[in-house]
Amino acid sequence: MHEELKLDNQLCFRLYTISRLITQAYTPLLNQLGITYPQYLVLMVLWEQDSQPVNDIAHRLYLETNTVTPLLQRMEKLGLLKRRTAKEDKRQHIVSLTQKGRDMQEQALCVPQGMMQSLSTCPLGMDDYVQMKEQLDSMIETLKTR
Repeated sequence: MHEELKLDNQLCFRLYTISRLITQAYTPLLNQLGITYPQYLVLMVLWEQDSQPVNDIAHRLYLETNTVTPLLQRMEKLGLLKRRTAKEDKRQHIVSLTQKGRDMQEQALCVPQGMMQSLSTCPLGMDDYVQMKEQLDSMIETLKTR
């Protein structure tokens, strides 16, 4: 057996597993809001800056437009956002929060706190999380340019 092919030696497996488990930990918190994790990500993008083109939202989430569009359609049906055709370019759609979507930001304040509570028994300190975020950002930058 080649060492480089052992599952226990794979960083990618750990990243995949932690991603899945973190998303799973978010689920009960987001269920209280009636949204999914991908919807939460879209809301965070729009809370930072409302009224954005679909392409910009997709780019910010490192997703393809054809992945984001059905997600936005479901969110529009939930009354969280609205989509309109851009005046300058009829091919472009602008996504804006509804009042319900804006109001959800206050309700969502419990989500980061809940996640920190979920991780409270983890032996990592805040400095460790900051360093890990920086390292992951570096890996993302490296891989997205390929």
